[in-house]
Amino acid sequence: VQLVESGGGSVQVGGSLRLSCTASGLIFDDHVIGWFRQAPGKEREGISCISSTGAYTYYADSVKDRFTISRDKAKNTVYLQMNSLKSEDTAVYYCAVDLGVWDFRRPCQVRAYDYWGQGTQVTVSS
Repeated sequence: VQLVESGGGSVQVGGSLRLSCTASGLIFDDHVIGWFRQAPGKEREGISCISSTGAYTYYADSVKDRFTISRDKAKNTVYLQMNSLKSEDTAVYYCAVDLGVWDFRRPCQVRAYDYWGQGTQVTVSS
């Protein structure tokens, strides 16, 4: 299984980016997918996750109402649309797959995810 993130880059405060995560060796629609980020000196955190059917989504408070997670079955791709970016959104962003079922209590726990991409850098500057 290989996950590849793309779409990162440098953007000014208030700007937008759309991250993509594609997979080989695995059908995304069968699994829970999550987006995580890790800023320098900080722990990796789950920011948005989506259930296998797309019926359930989770957003961390820090990104709620600014980020949107979605999946495209035909392209076997999951997206993270990021709007109104802030400097504190600067981090390496990772997508990951959870081979288990949707956890209604804590759907975006790092330790629950089984496969990870290499990450893509997002830098937001003023």
